[in-house]
Amino acid sequence: MKVLLIVPAYNEEKTILKTYKDIIKYNEHKKEKYDVIVINDGSKDSTKEIIEKNNIPHINLIHNLGIGGAVQTGYKYAYENNYDIAIQLDADGQHDVKYVKDIIKPIITDNCDLVIGSRYIDKNASEFKSTKARQYGIKIISFIMKLVTKNKIYDTTSGFRACNRKVIKKFSSDYPTEYPEPITTTELLKQGYSIKEVPVSMKERAGGKSSIRSWKNFYYMINVCLSILMISIRRYKDGV
Repeated sequence: MKVLLIVPAYNEEKTILKTYKDIIKYNEHKKEKYDVIVINDGSKDSTKEIIEKNNIPHINLIHNLGIGGAVQTGYKYAYENNYDIAIQLDADGQHDVKYVKDIIKPIITDNCDLVIGSRYIDKNASEFKSTKARQYGIKIISFIMKLVTKNKIYDTTSGFRACNRKVIKKFSSDYPTEYPEPITTTELLKQGYSIKEVPVSMKERAGGKSSIRSWKNFYYMINVCLSILMISIRRYKDGV
């Protein structure tokens, strides 16, 4: 199966080269063939120069589209190049490539559509779980999501996710610019797609800044919850 790692990068000059080298080292050591595409989201630092100097496979966006636009660019690339599985992998060093095999396994063996790498289904799996305030916000989003979909998702904002060809096609044509992880998870569940969480360990950011600023945590949570509630009033056909 063709597997692609989508690495969105905005001002990640401190980490992007190490992130890429870690993937290459893992491929060589484990005899894997994970392809990589870095989506340079209009970075203002030296990210562009670093990826070009080191011949890292990439797409340069002329303007900063935000995390949703950058990741959708990766899905478009995955769809157009006939990848069977696509995985989002952060450029900041939080996501460990060794867990990719765990995230893609349910897609290969169980015909699962989307798999989320979760910090919370196994409390001992990951030492890093973000701030208490953000954890509380994630719990509230999880509660609202369960009300809407009847499904419990623990790590609602995890960007460490894998999807199959069917979801790649969907995301390549329709992907939200804001709050993409909880919104797409909710939409897929409402449309009858199969979603599973698997435990992973995540690390502190090695550099750069989170797309969710601390002062925006409350604003983020409220807007995500409202967006999920809006999804609940839409009419979906299974798998559409």
